[in-house]
Amino acid sequence: MVRKKQEPNRVDSLLEELLEEHQTPEEILGESGLLKQLTKRLIEGALAGILNHNLNKQAEEGKGNSRNGYSRKTVQCGQGKMELSIPRDRGRGTLSRC
Repeated sequence: MVRKKQEPNRVDSLLEELLEEHQTPEEILGESGLLKQLTKRLIEGALAGILNHNLNKQAEEGKGNSRNGYSRKTVQCGQGKMELSIPRDRGRGTLSRC
């Protein structure tokens, strides 16, 4: 079976640019390396997106709710312990109802 060569996309371009700036294993995989930074931002971005989705949905339904800052959580992942900023809302359990 012949594999088609995948066309480069924006993600590939961004990763190549980041890897040009981070070349040693420590800079990529270390305690504060690129992989850990990307993982942290991806998780925090996903949580913020879930909250946005739920708040928009509640606004459409005429239910009052709003943001209420962030809380800090430490999680264990493949890159070690990671401190995340978890977005909060004034409602009860918006993120847990996804």
